[in-house]
Amino acid sequence: MATTHEAGESQKATGSHPSRRELGQHGEEEAARYLQLQGLTVIERNWRCREGEIDIVALDDIGDCLVIVEVKTRTSERFGRPVEAVTPVKARRLRVLAARWLADHPINTSRIRIDVIGMLYRPGALVEVEHLQDVA
Repeated sequence: MATTHEAGESQKATGSHPSRRELGQHGEEEAARYLQLQGLTVIERNWRCREGEIDIVALDDIGDCLVIVEVKTRTSERFGRPVEAVTPVKARRLRVLAARWLADHPINTSRIRIDVIGMLYRPGALVEVEHLQDVA
């Protein structure tokens, strides 16, 4: 399922050019805030293991679901929408990372969902958020 939302007025992109890392961190912070507004509980951010990193781990209490979230942040669509950066190979790696996270964090949940959130920051415009659920 894809939904596109705009962040509030206070979330306008500025004309300055942050580093790639700063942009990614800001996108992850805004994505975590967005998920909380959607009723999810963020339980971990930037979890790392040998196989890679999970940007956000959250719980969707309504659906009794563990949600693994990949965040992609961009300043333009020159190379496509941010969510398009998650290839089938990346989606498979996210499934492996989800299994590793669960092995390290025994949690009682009925299902696991892999989501992608794309954050698009265009100078002078509202931030666009695209949330794809259950991508892998």
